[in-house]
Amino acid sequence: MSLSGTVPHSLVRGRVFRYGSWRADPERGVLTCHYSLDGREFAERVRLAPGPRWDTDAARAAARLVFLLAGVSYYKTAAPPVIDLGPTELSEAELTLLREFYRQGLGEFAYRNHLDLTCLRIEAGRADAPQTAEPPPSDDQRALVPFGGGIDSIVTVERIRRRADAALFVVSRPDDRFAAIEEPAAVTGLPVIRAEREIDPQLLRSAELGFLNGHVPVTGILSAIAVLAAVLHDRDAVVMSNEWSASVPTLQDQGRPVNHQYSKSVGFEAAFRAVLTGNLEYFSWLRNRTELWVGREFAGLERYHGSFRSCNKAFYAERARRLDHWCGECDKCCFIDLILAPFLPAEALRRIFADGGEPLTDPELAPRFRALLGAGAKPFECVGEVSECRAAVLLAARRADRAGGRLLQDLAAEVGSWPDAPSAADAAAMLAPVGETFIPAGYR
Repeated sequence: MSLSGTVPHSLVRGRVFRYGSWRADPERGVLTCHYSLDGREFAERVRLAPGPRWDTDAARAAARLVFLLAGVSYYKTAAPPVIDLGPTELSEAELTLLREFYRQGLGEFAYRNHLDLTCLRIEAGRADAPQTAEPPPSDDQRALVPFGGGIDSIVTVERIRRRADAALFVVSRPDDRFAAIEEPAAVTGLPVIRAEREIDPQLLRSAELGFLNGHVPVTGILSAIAVLAAVLHDRDAVVMSNEWSASVPTLQDQGRPVNHQYSKSVGFEAAFRAVLTGNLEYFSWLRNRTELWVGREFAGLERYHGSFRSCNKAFYAERARRLDHWCGECDKCCFIDLILAPFLPAEALRRIFADGGEPLTDPELAPRFRALLGAGAKPFECVGEVSECRAAVLLAARRADRAGGRLLQDLAAEVGSWPDAPSAADAAAMLAPVGETFIPAGYR
């Protein structure tokens, strides 16, 4: 099989991606998943707490779900037209989840690599929906909150801890933790349940081995690992921090949506919930909230302002390249500055971005802000929807402490001249609940 990136994609695509098997080692707390692509073998390992709970039906069902979703990272290496599940049978709900997880979850990957995944075929035997014994309901709510250290997960934690016995959930590579997660996690004062995800070392040699490269729906994989962790630690809910705008496609390609945040979308959430068994809940607490609302809420959480860091360069895989401060120029820095600017004093944001400089004070970053506002290609990033970015610009520009900000005032004037500029009523509506949600009654 040739995987050279110098030849047409029609020649580099593999033939068949196969699911092998998974195995749990309760004594070591290790789940190992095996896959292959045209004879090349891959193995992924996930480490969690050891113990007897691994031997329960609920844990086996959760481990199987990790096995199903983690395969996407290895399929991507050559993106063949056929996925063979081998002896693993799928229920109708599982087949639906997996099909869309590959087709839509790899939408950005396919778009960037000029691939068509619409005809992707998944070969699997059919099975009834898996069943596990349901534990008796409890009055004590014990939530597990996946935590990335950004404004979304911080706001969720502060709301959920009022309603439940909450613990944070953090996934990292073996012997490698991100300071941008660890520092705000420490501020919460909550216990942290950890998992280590060890991808096959071959993926770290993608360029050398000629693999196709690009974005994968990693939030879906982490969701499955979180469900397994919740079962092992006797938690009754996995509470995500995916807001309304995560369901809005990044762009349309030949009439099809391409969403960088597919595995944070309401569509994924619904499909994922449909395959869970037992009494475990999975939902996003921010599903019916906008990023504008999140920005307003976070502005009041001052004790986190010195520790959170959503800059892309804080999360580089290579430690030598990883920054310990905001870079002040990437798309994420620009978006966070923009969404907080209506609600935080200008001086407070200048302190937050101190080392890299506040993006809204740098006229050279106008193209990045204009892209967020819909006057350029929206970046493939976890950023808010165009209308809420426009509302943020107009709201921030009205602040007295922003009157002299040339870049912000120019952007506001441009947005204000557009026929679809958000009105005051539009901005107010964005601060109210919008859209559907799966939040159960006990957590509302």
